Amino acid sequence: MKFKKNVLLKNYNHYKIGGAAKFFVEISSVDELKEVLRLARSLAQDKIAILAGGTKVLINDEGFDGLIIYNKIAGIEKLGNSLRVGSGVLTKDLLEYCIKNSLSGLEWAGGLPGTIGGAVRGNAGSFGSETKDNVIEVESLDLKTLEEKIRNNVQCEFGYRNSIFKSKKLPEFITYVTLKLMPGDKEKIKEAIQQKIDYRNIHQPMDVPSIGSTFKNIPLNSLSTKLQQEFSAIIKNDPFPVVPVTKLLSLAGLKGRRVGGAMISDLHPNFIVNIDNAKARDIKELIKIAKKAVKEKYGVTLEEEIVRLG
Repeated sequence: MKFKKNVLLKNYNHYKIGGAAKFFVEISSVDELKEVLRLARSLAQDKIAILAGGTKVLINDEGFDGLIIYNKIAGIEKLGNSLRVGSGVLTKDLLEYCIKNSLSGLEWAGGLPGTIGGAVRGNAGSFGSETKDNVIEVESLDLKTLEEKIRNNVQCEFGYRNSIFKSKKLPEFITYVTLKLMPGDKEKIKEAIQQKIDYRNIHQPMDVPSIGSTFKNIPLNSLSTKLQQEFSAIIKNDPFPVVPVTKLLSLAGLKGRRVGGAMISDLHPNFIVNIDNAKARDIKELIKIAKKAVKEKYGVTLEEEIVRLG
């Protein structure tokens, strides 16, 4: 396998932002991944990052001075009512497979962007459900030792928009995910998925580049009694009681705030959107402004849901 040089990363993420990678390679199997890692080692290239769906990642304007491995591991294998899925499979393609095979349990993910590998790493969730609810086990490859590992659900240490792969920054590449599902009615599954897609199209700025929610919702038990009472009318389960950060951003007057080509969405202020060839520095400045405004108004420290690369 050969590494490409100076590949523009704005073409490989939902934000359409980012400079070039020094080296870039696509892999579609575990064997190819191992070959790439051995080659990287022979070239003394130890700065490595992984891209797939390109959601939840903000890439620096200067790009990445190392090797980007682009995950294209595909394949969906049906094992009774469970599925073993390649980590590079897009969520939308997985949902289409579920509809075709009358498998229920992932309807909540309708409209969720990105790949199943990324969803596992960040324990993606919506509509009161999370990826962890469906995970049986996760297969991964250690980028340093090339050891293949398998973790069950508990061993993945899932948390709110988190997992052991993200929280401990493990030098591992998620390769396959086994998911539990259940038999269902094809038309009802299709309808439920479409309802989630329709909701997103109405309530989220789907017509402009973004990487989804910028900040995590705020766990209710992390707030003072006074703030819990103040926000009592807007508490929701996600899947535990939280205060939607989009409400705080709105109350702090941040809707429509703009820096360069980036803007805090006036439709859903937890989305920072690229409306005019935004740079990563524009996004970062808006994140800083939002954090400061919410901290000053409510004393709450916002935690980013996105990952910065570069």
